[in-house]
Amino acid sequence: MNSPESGAEDWKAKVGHELIEYGFNVFYLMLVFASFTVYRRLSLAAYDIQYTNYGVSVIEALILGKVIMIGGVLRLGRGLESRPLIYPTLYKTVVFTILVAVFKVIEHTIKGLWHGQGIAGSVAAISEKGWELVLANSLVVLVAFIPFFAVKELGRVLGKQRMWQLFFRKGSAA
Repeated sequence: MNSPESGAEDWKAKVGHELIEYGFNVFYLMLVFASFTVYRRLSLAAYDIQYTNYGVSVIEALILGKVIMIGGVLRLGRGLESRPLIYPTLYKTVVFTILVAVFKVIEHTIKGLWHGQGIAGSVAAISEKGWELVLANSLVVLVAFIPFFAVKELGRVLGKQRMWQLFFRKGSAA
């Protein structure tokens, strides 16, 4: 029979595992978003436009890392896990990109509500900035998610321990 101590240890192990996975998600997304922020800053500098929204990359990575975790809890894309890895990888890439786009629209709506614009004002603000911006952001996320989910799917198939050894242990690939 399970003792209360083993239940507490299981809970601690699960929380630790979730925090490590969240940290991996956030780190990867932060690198992607920060690199595009630097790209945007350097591109706009050619026109003497200042762009210094580096904090947005960190906040976006923290939020989207959690969105990915929520999508995992909802078991999005689990139906394709018995097929070749390209199927669940691309499926999860598309589904999570759509999820990120939806959360981006929700984020702008909340921002509009916070500034007293109301929902209609928020939608108008998104329209003013252009849906092209939302689509461009979604395209960047889509491309960034392909290797992200490919590595996650490899980890699922090979096991996280084996993936860790392959990437971080000398001579383990031989």
